[in-house]
Amino acid sequence: MIIQFEETRNLLLEKKQDLSELYAALDLDKVKSELAQREKDTAESGFWDDLERSQKVLQRTKQLRDKISRYQSLYSQWEDLLTLCEMGMEAEDEELLPELIEGKDDFLASLEEARLATLLTGEYDKNNVILSFHAGAGGTEAQDWAEMLFRMYLRWADRHGFSYKVLDRIDDAEGGMKSADVLIEGENAFGYLKGEMGVHRLVRVSPFDASGRRHTSFAAIEVTPEITEDVEIDIRPEDLKVDTYRSSGAGGQHVNKTESAIRITHIPSGIVVACQNERSQHQNREVAMRMLKSKLMEIKEREHYDKIDDIKGNQKKIEWGSQIRSYVFMPYTLVKDHRTGFENGNVNAVMDGDLDGFINAYLKASATGNWAK
Repeated sequence: MIIQFEETRNLLLEKKQDLSELYAALDLDKVKSELAQREKDTAESGFWDDLERSQKVLQRTKQLRDKISRYQSLYSQWEDLLTLCEMGMEAEDEELLPELIEGKDDFLASLEEARLATLLTGEYDKNNVILSFHAGAGGTEAQDWAEMLFRMYLRWADRHGFSYKVLDRIDDAEGGMKSADVLIEGENAFGYLKGEMGVHRLVRVSPFDASGRRHTSFAAIEVTPEITEDVEIDIRPEDLKVDTYRSSGAGGQHVNKTESAIRITHIPSGIVVACQNERSQHQNREVAMRMLKSKLMEIKEREHYDKIDDIKGNQKKIEWGSQIRSYVFMPYTLVKDHRTGFENGNVNAVMDGDLDGFINAYLKASATGNWAK
């Protein structure tokens, strides 16, 4: 018993160096300095006169506070565990062991997650992210799968305290969702979700098949960082085809009776973006232009303006053999990422947004180059 306390204590003492390295990697001294300046800005007279600027400052202030709070919580957890360990050794109280072991495991997992977050050093990793969902061939079955993925990522956003906004969604009268665009807002949202781009495969007994046969369905996800206003992208008005239409989502009389929704086609690239979430045509156009700007920026980064497929990374056709991840509901339950080899047998938890294992495995593989064979 005493040996377990001593081993755990030694392990925790070794992790103090990791905590110090994490503090430096997060550059928390600089974060604290910026937070102080942002809080000073909010106290200035006239701060609320510019609503757009004030909202951005408040959002950034929250991000900075959250970053500091997460580290402080992790450090406090380490201190509490060390105290518990020393209490157990002094009193030789074996009843403290289960609590200590559980707390140690939680701490190590949280520390690893925090260290992985420091790998998000890409130019756009800190940005908000736009997820675009597309059902594959297969009618209602594939559209239902696209809607399940849509729900899964919104649940993931909820788990991490991220906010989200549905920009556009096209449902099918028979059931399910043909496509959708969602903006997820939060620090490092793009960095965390960039590895989710690709084709996702579902194997299950279809609820739409009266014979109870097993079906395989596919849906694709595009992942694009939201580009801020200070990035210059030359978009010529003559290159745009703008259509207005009535919004199809919920929203009462305004949504159903006015042509406030906007669809913009960028003719040279073929990119099509749409927004129907906002109340006015002007607001929808602004959001749609930001979406277009974001997708064009990705093409520019890849130096292939002439190829629409470039914004989809290595995404292939939405069909067999091109999937990045498989979700099996029958004859067994398993979710497996084919790039990293990471697996989770609790498919219901995954569909409820438990994606961190897959995300962390992708970040590790990206940093080390150790991909599954």
